[in-house]
Amino acid sequence: MDVLRNIGHNEIVEIITPVLITWHYGKSRLCGDFIALNNYKKTDRYPIPRISHALDKLAKAKYITKMGCIKGSHQNGVKPNSMKLLRIIGHMGIYEYTRMPFGIKNAPPHFQRIMDIITQEEILEGWILLYIDYIIIY
Repeated sequence: MDVLRNIGHNEIVEIITPVLITWHYGKSRLCGDFIALNNYKKTDRYPIPRISHALDKLAKAKYITKMGCIKGSHQNGVKPNSMKLLRIIGHMGIYEYTRMPFGIKNAPPHFQRIMDIITQEEILEGWILLYIDYIIIY
């Protein structure tokens, strides 16, 4: 699953974003500065669960375990016509994301919606909670 595709140095591009390197648990993480893009995107209003609601449910649980989805947003592909908006530049060339990158404002609600759909039966049965890319079983 390639997250980035190198489009070289020579292609003329209309939109490009500088690369930022952030540190996450001792490892470097490549991400684009998508602030300008986020300002033009319509906000996805899908609700992210409230932590207080989750804590109320978990207070009565006898056992609790948590699983995290590895690089949750990268599990979602990007439509080909959107890839040109997700281009980053670095010393190795120009790249475009083929999977949803970290830093896009609608990535968390989009991923939450997908996870809610996948686990809707378990949520209704009352033994699972979701918070974006965390799965809490109780």
